[in-house]
Amino acid sequence: MTHRDTTKPGKYLIGIDEGTQSAKVVVYDLDGTIVCQGRHVLRPFSRPEPGIVEHPDDDLWDALAAASREAMAAFPGDPVEILGVGLCTIRCCKAFMKADGSLLQPVMSWMDARAYQPWLPDSPELAWATTSSGYMTHRFTGEFRDSAANNIILQWPIDTDTWQWDPSLYDAFNMRPELLVELQMPGDVAGYVTPACAAATGIPEGLPVVTTANDKAVEALGTGSLGECTALISLGTYIASMVHGHDNRKDPKEFWTNFACVPHKYLYESHGIRRGMWTLSWFLDLLGPEMAEAAAEEGLSREQYLEREAEETPPGSDGLLTVLDWLAPTDHPYRKGIMLGWDARHTRGHVYRSILEAIALTMKTCVDNMARELGVTLDDIVVSGGGSSSPLFMQIFSDVFGIPAHRTVGASGASLGSAICAAVATGAYPDFETAAARMAGARETFEPDLATTALYQRVIDHVYTHIRSATDPILERSFPIFR
Repeated sequence: MTHRDTTKPGKYLIGIDEGTQSAKVVVYDLDGTIVCQGRHVLRPFSRPEPGIVEHPDDDLWDALAAASREAMAAFPGDPVEILGVGLCTIRCCKAFMKADGSLLQPVMSWMDARAYQPWLPDSPELAWATTSSGYMTHRFTGEFRDSAANNIILQWPIDTDTWQWDPSLYDAFNMRPELLVELQMPGDVAGYVTPACAAATGIPEGLPVVTTANDKAVEALGTGSLGECTALISLGTYIASMVHGHDNRKDPKEFWTNFACVPHKYLYESHGIRRGMWTLSWFLDLLGPEMAEAAAEEGLSREQYLEREAEETPPGSDGLLTVLDWLAPTDHPYRKGIMLGWDARHTRGHVYRSILEAIALTMKTCVDNMARELGVTLDDIVVSGGGSSSPLFMQIFSDVFGIPAHRTVGASGASLGSAICAAVATGAYPDFETAAARMAGARETFEPDLATTALYQRVIDHVYTHIRSATDPILERSFPIFR
């Protein structure tokens, strides 16, 4: 196999981002501008029995290969000028492989209960246990390697100080050392695109494949959010907020310490919202095809169409309050999603705005708790993910937090973070900070309306933080009946 000579000039990088819902492959130039891209939607999860949630068959690889072929088919440049590939996949998944690297069983989703237990398949063919990125690294390169920064202490016997396997934890995780792959740092070359991978993906053979980190950390890098007084709020199926830091904070109460996408830095991640942006899609689906058709006739997305109505709704949604427990936390399985405060004023625009406000209000509480424990005062927030394209949503975030809210103009997110890792590994830039500064896009800022901020703070102090204590008892009683 021929390896790409990275000493020769090149001007393109491939960034891979495979999330919960789709695989995205994006080709960037060295300024972080998108050249072309491909996207392939993942299949619905397989749920053969309660607690088991799997990606069916080999869907993660199939989707990634399809997205890669789409991106490379649209690539207008010379493939010789592509420097490397940054690989980021969804975190908290587990993959169990045979000796040849093929799957022993479907990849566990992060929603699978077994993913957080010391569980191993009872099979003599089990040869490797790794993350989704470890599995994809093998599919791309033939190597059994993975990024240390995509192995979390809740799931793997890793020393969070050294970023290496910790033999003292093997028994607690029911792990045998021969099952574990070699760990690398973000920005390391894991191997090179094999002929088989090139045939399946269209990505040139011999390109260096670069390790990144867990998807939230890679997303933070892709937004250029590396400051220790800036919180990144990531709007996805799971919504979380993150702040970078230097210390490995152990046993925190209001956040957990994650690996950053910069070696030996850490990312403090707050509590978050399960099925966060999914809740908006759920509501839009409830409105049926008629609304979707009306939006299409005006050349608008469903979100844009409904946002016009939500913009006419006053802050606070005329008292309609939403609590986002559409997927209950494991320690409170009886919780359900709540909307309360209905009266005759309320329209679908109110409901839409109330869901947006619920996301911002919930994350304000989570971020405040994290910042208080860290002992920091935030200067601003950066919002990433598809929801950040909404001006209304961005203004709600700024008003709720009472500080400027930024969104990146142009490319951002985990695919760009992956490309930044590839830029560092291949020598296009000398370090992560320089690469992020050059490649992450400019920012658009939304300033808070302080009168609206005061209103939202009253809602938080006097109403919103007290709802669950009032509703938990009745939901707990109803749980055995309607679970």
